This record gives sequence, C-alpha cells and structure tokens, in this order.
Amino acid sequence: MLLALDIGNTSIHIGLFDGATLAATWRIGVEQEKLPDEYGVLLASLLATDGVQIGAIDACIIGCDVPPLIPTFETVCRKYFKKEPMVVGHGLRTGVRILYDNPKQLGADRIIDAVAAIKYYGAPVIVVDFGTATVFDAINEAGDYLGGAIAPGIGIASEALFSRAAMLYRVQLERPPVAIGKNTIHAMQSGIFWGYVGLVEGLVARFKAELTGKVKVVATGGLAREIAQATSCIDIIDGDLTLNGLRLIYELNDDLR
Repeated sequence: MLLALDIGNTSIHIGLFDGATLAATWRIGVEQEKLPDEYGVLLASLLATDGVQIGAIDACIIGCDVPPLIPTFETVCRKYFKKEPMVVGHGLRTGVRILYDNPKQLGADRIIDAVAAIKYYGAPVIVVDFGTATVFDAINEAGDYLGGAIAPGIGIASEALFSRAAMLYRVQLERPPVAIGKNTIHAMQSGIFWGYVGLVEGLVARFKAELTGKVKVVATGGLAREIAQATSCIDIIDGDLTLNGLRLIYELNDDLR
C-alpha cells in the first residue's frame, strides 16, 4: 500500500492507495510545533481505525508546501513505516513540461494537481484549488504547465475583514439567501461568498481567453463543492485530485527508490 501525504499550510490530506484504488482518506490540521512522534502516533491511529497495520505500508510519498515540515514527515516515514519517503520536488519525473519563468518557485501542489488533471481530464485544463490560498493553474493543449494566479483564500480574506473592521464581526462562511443582504450578517456573507464566486468566474474567463481548445475547469480543495455549486464555470469537482497526482508521480519514479 502507498501512503500519500499532501501537506498544506492549514491541513494535511492523507490518502491510502491499494494499487490505483484510493482505499481511505483522512484530513488533520497542521501544527508546525508538533514533533515527529506526535504525527507518527496520529497517523498510526488513523490507519488502525480502518484496520490497516503499519506493516502494510509499502511506500510513502510526500507533497509539501511547508518546507519546515518536510524533515518532520521524513522522520515519521522512516521511524514508523520503515520507508524512505519520496518527496515531490526537482529531480522527479512528472511528465509535464513547465513553462514557468522560475520552476523552483512553484509549490509542489501546483505540479501535482497538473499531473492528475491532465491524466484524468485531458488538456487544455484549468485547475482551481481552494485552500489557504485560492490557486489557479493553466495547462495548454500540449499538456504544458503555463502558470496561473494566486489569490488570498476565502478564510484569509474573511479574517482580514473581521479583524480590521471595528463594526463587523465573524459570521459563518456560507452561501447567503440573496445577494442583496438586508442585514449585516447577510451583507457580509454576500460580499465574501459571491465576491469569491465572481473572482473565480472572472479569472477562469480570462484564462480561457488566453488558452486555445476546449478548456475544462477542475476544482479541488476545501470549498470546491460550495463554490462550484454556485457557478457554471466549473466543470468538475475532484476533492482527491492532489492525492491521485501524488500516486501518479510515485508510479513515474518508482524505479528511483
């Protein structure tokens, strides 16, 4: 079995693959202060809830956008699973030509998502990842990664509003009943929710204008479903896109182990 770890700024998405089948997934919060043993015990307990023994893990792959956490999870894999993890980074084969000005500046998740999007949905394709940041990635007809856009995530933007405006307070981040809010709660929800829908629609439209061919738009990440249900510009929702991308990259580089 392959253990795939998608480590973001806010959460860690964990996938357990039995061959090409995603057998189980979990999400846990990111705490940079946690020690390897704390994460190791937590991972072992999650596996145990699904009846999986530590010894059943044949390999580990890590995709991480928080560099200080890479050594932590390398230690976890070595100590608890007795495996040398594969870490997504420069030097691994992805099958995707990167046309970014400086590929070293790209977060691992952006390439991982591109690999999975091309494999499962073809090119050209736009990936919208709703995480700590809202990230847009564009892949052309030839399957080349072109670049994209990065906007503050809806949670970050909302916290800035709550903390900086003295007369406003925290509200539930959900779709309001109407766009024209008749009270402060609905007005804030409208601005946050419909503002992000407008952001997505606007950037997707601009990306499509710069791409050729029939472009598919794939959404992934925490709020993918909520935003996708409010707009027609998203074609596909795939919450496991990054995990499947990790598996594909592992398979492309299995001979390097």
